[in-house]
Amino acid sequence: MSILRTLLQDIPIPQMVRIRQKFDGTIIEDHAAALREELRKPGTVDRIQPGQSVAVAVGSRGVANIADFTRVTVEAIVAVGGVPFIVPCMGSHGGATAEGQRDVLFHLGVTEETVGAPIRSSMEVVEIDQLENGLPVYVDKLASEADAIVVINRVKPHTAFRGPIESGIMKMIAIGLGKQKGAEACHQLGFKYMAENVPAMARIMLDKLPILFGVALVENAFDQTCIVEVLPAADIEAREVVLLEEAKARLPQILFDQIDVLVIDYIGKNISGDGMDPNITGRYPTPYAHGGPDVSKMVVLDLTYETKGNANGVGTADFTTQRLVDKTDLAATYANGLTSTVCAPTKLATTLENDYYAIKAAVKTCNILDYTKCRLVRIQDTLHLGEIEISVNMLEEAKLHLDIEILTEPYDLKFNSEGNLNA
Repeated sequence: MSILRTLLQDIPIPQMVRIRQKFDGTIIEDHAAALREELRKPGTVDRIQPGQSVAVAVGSRGVANIADFTRVTVEAIVAVGGVPFIVPCMGSHGGATAEGQRDVLFHLGVTEETVGAPIRSSMEVVEIDQLENGLPVYVDKLASEADAIVVINRVKPHTAFRGPIESGIMKMIAIGLGKQKGAEACHQLGFKYMAENVPAMARIMLDKLPILFGVALVENAFDQTCIVEVLPAADIEAREVVLLEEAKARLPQILFDQIDVLVIDYIGKNISGDGMDPNITGRYPTPYAHGGPDVSKMVVLDLTYETKGNANGVGTADFTTQRLVDKTDLAATYANGLTSTVCAPTKLATTLENDYYAIKAAVKTCNILDYTKCRLVRIQDTLHLGEIEISVNMLEEAKLHLDIEILTEPYDLKFNSEGNLNA
């Protein structure tokens, strides 16, 4: 028996209970119709002249209904005589290669066939200006040559900084459209200044590029579209400030303030830019953001298929598994740290042979006197928090919470012959 097994063999794993957390489920039933109506606003598609080329910027996040929103936008552009094409708008994602970014769009369901427009993917950029602090401002060369630019993105809290503008249309313009070079420039001075640099870069790009409008989306706690707004260029910044507050109010959460061990089945770039959303876990890659539960020890078990080996975020956890490490593409993972300048999340967490021992390790090190009273929470990922698992000693607290429903009797976690949790 290895020394690690010896150290962990007597550590108990508590029985669990499945619960349902209740959040605001407001949803737009016909999201395509909602966008079509918004696109009738003055100062949007009506500004496009027949024959003009229009770059439609689409990002790398798993935004709900993104293929539909892209298709409807393309259809509206075509209807007024515009000639749209899709530009991957995702900074350094997709391994910072043109083909990799095209592949990211494919996995999001955004293809030439599904949206009705060609995809033109390139990492070539042009520098259009500099900030007063000397940072260069870059833009995708193909987009810069278009007669018009349209940006589609979800508005939500950022995972590494706080400000009136966080993750949304402005960030998509500043970092997404800037490709790898632009993302690198915006991150160069660190997240301490990101709340200033993102809007400053975006303002320059809005002033110097033919950006017509943004399609701003807000999702509810179940990752379903609940707000669709088309923002003329002049209104993007002011309106995004309001939409960010709406998004924060709808953010899902784990409804317990203190957790000894948080087990996360999957992390990946399709879940969050940080692999797992720090707004949910309370574990941030920088000191410039805050919120979420107090988690003593965190375990991540596996990577999503869609992340293609990019394990950014695993370093934010305390423990992981050998199978996650075996799936990790270190080059893709490290590229995130080199671009963002935040390298702690790309380190490998303490690695155990399987789920069984990784969870035991977290229990052993969570700094409680009685291991049998460990407050353990297990989630699939930070996007799916409707149904989660909690340990039995959290049951009485859960029963008193108006937004929690108990779904099962207590049970033991089931591990397969390889020591991994059954799905």
